[in-house]
Amino acid sequence: QLQLVESGGGLVQPGGSLRLSCAASGRTFSNYAMGWFRQAPGKEREFVAAISRNGGRTLLADSVKGRFTISRDNAKNTVYLQMNSLKPEDTAVYYCAIDGLPRRVGVTPRGYDYDYWGQGTQVTVSS
Repeated sequence: QLQLVESGGGLVQPGGSLRLSCAASGRTFSNYAMGWFRQAPGKEREFVAAISRNGGRTLLADSVKGRFTISRDNAKNTVYLQMNSLKPEDTAVYYCAIDGLPRRVGVTPRGYDYDYWGQGTQVTVSS
């Protein structure tokens, strides 16, 4: 049974950092690209970052470029989102998701290309 479990969220002051983790099980992790999305209260879900199967290709939303980094460790079946220089507008529930297409070449920012989602982890940036 496929499972995605996020962790690492919390309350942080503006300018601070957090590292989110997403542990996957139930699917051959290295065959799938992974993505991070977020949803703030009253807003639609938005793409944050994606990483290819072997980690060689990444894609970041313009709003987080230069501040966030996505990485993965296929030996640990885990994808990470390192978030630096956090801003209040980064406050949201963050979700990891696994690509529905095995062995995709590259990455996709489209939410509908991901077929399974974690339960989400809350990130709050506030002083």
